[in-house]
Amino acid sequence: MTPDFTAQRAAFRKLHESGCFVIPNPWDIGSARYLRHLGFKALATTSAGFAFSIGLPDDAPAVGRDAVVRHVAEIAGATDLPVNVDFQDGYGTTPEEVAESVRQCVAAGASGLSIEDSPGAGLYDLPVALERLKAARAAIDATGTGVLLTARAECFLRGAAEPLKEAIRRLQAYAAAGADVLYAPGPRTRDDIRAVCSAVAPKPVNVLMGWNDGLKVADIAELGARRISVGAALARSAWTGFMRAAKAIAGEGSFAGFDDLVSGQEINQLFRAAQR
Repeated sequence: MTPDFTAQRAAFRKLHESGCFVIPNPWDIGSARYLRHLGFKALATTSAGFAFSIGLPDDAPAVGRDAVVRHVAEIAGATDLPVNVDFQDGYGTTPEEVAESVRQCVAAGASGLSIEDSPGAGLYDLPVALERLKAARAAIDATGTGVLLTARAECFLRGAAEPLKEAIRRLQAYAAAGADVLYAPGPRTRDDIRAVCSAVAPKPVNVLMGWNDGLKVADIAELGARRISVGAALARSAWTGFMRAAKAIAGEGSFAGFDDLVSGQEINQLFRAAQR
């Protein structure tokens, strides 16, 4: 399969024009192709899911830009779907380094990418975060590819004193600086989700659903979200089954973790079909 990144990027932009869609997060070629099989219209990488798959923690310095860019190329080439990239804080200590990293990510086949305003602990001061975001914006524009830029406010995840208020302040600044999509991972109540979506309307908002609080896709759409991602939740669900089964063998000598497994035949049929 030779990917048509131009077509993928156009399709990705179109998805953000109206309605609400789910953009699930595979962590390898197999999971990407299965999600394509289920009919999803776009995919997103997960930094945590990828890191876990190669035996590393979800930490940008641990994994490194080169490994991430190779992973982007792998996922973007695995299906005909557009791929949004969880690009941490841009893999650079300076705006210039962020710009170079973004250029490499775009060249690898990204249809979109997100830039966080956290170096991994705490938050960048807003002026610094804006400089980094503007560098990413300029780098994308210079490619002429139409890749979508998502700006992430990490306030809920990094211990901000008033996370909702600070997230809205930052997202509004990021929208003014040229972000195409806004994203503040962490809000879990209807009121908080609605407040974030309303504060930056009509810009599209990504909502993270890495847990089950009873909300469904239709509920989140009603609150104003344009896009729903699940972060590392699918990867963690796979790890949950694996760890439980392995622990039962190691600790109890039991194979109870193998109850109700999907058959190898079913998986083989799936991937044989994907090769056609």
